[in-house]
Amino acid sequence: MTPQRGRPKLYDTEAALKAAGAVFWAKGFSGTSLDDLSDAMRMNRPSIYRAFGDKEEIYRQALVQFGRVMDEAFTKTLMHEKDIRKGLRKFYYKALEVYSRDETALGCMVWSTAPAATLIHPEVQADLLAAINHVDARVMQRVELAIEQGQIKKGVDAKSLSKLLQALLHSISIRVRAGESITSLRRFIEASIVILLGEK
Repeated sequence: MTPQRGRPKLYDTEAALKAAGAVFWAKGFSGTSLDDLSDAMRMNRPSIYRAFGDKEEIYRQALVQFGRVMDEAFTKTLMHEKDIRKGLRKFYYKALEVYSRDETALGCMVWSTAPAATLIHPEVQADLLAAINHVDARVMQRVELAIEQGQIKKGVDAKSLSKLLQALLHSISIRVRAGESITSLRRFIEASIVILLGEK
């Protein structure tokens, strides 16, 4: 006797989360309604709850999905490039591309939406801190390697430099969302790399 199979999923998990993330990215956590999510994900409310949980859980899963996109960009640029200055330039330029690829130029999904939700959603606050610590750790790994290789002078506080390099990423996100031009931001990136790491 052949066992009966359950009904196949009528949705694509990654696509549904990406659609939800796009709404959160544009409207923020508080500004996004369940009707907005239902329309974007093309799922009714009961199906959304069964598949993903409540609005906060959907948001947190969308943040994780976006984080994977940026992690991949980090690996292919800063971690792949032998010269740290070239790697940083490629990474910041890629981030700028992601932050401004739509006409609305929304900045970073994480930095643009999560801070506003932290005071009333402790889990989101924990997620945000975890994301910050994760980026700090990855950048510091690359900074420490650059110090060992003589690309950055010895004696530099690697931890503080790594935090400053991440702070530049936050600034780019905010400036994109505020409407600063891509040309201006590219100049800002180039100058900041020199200021923070010195001339090669």
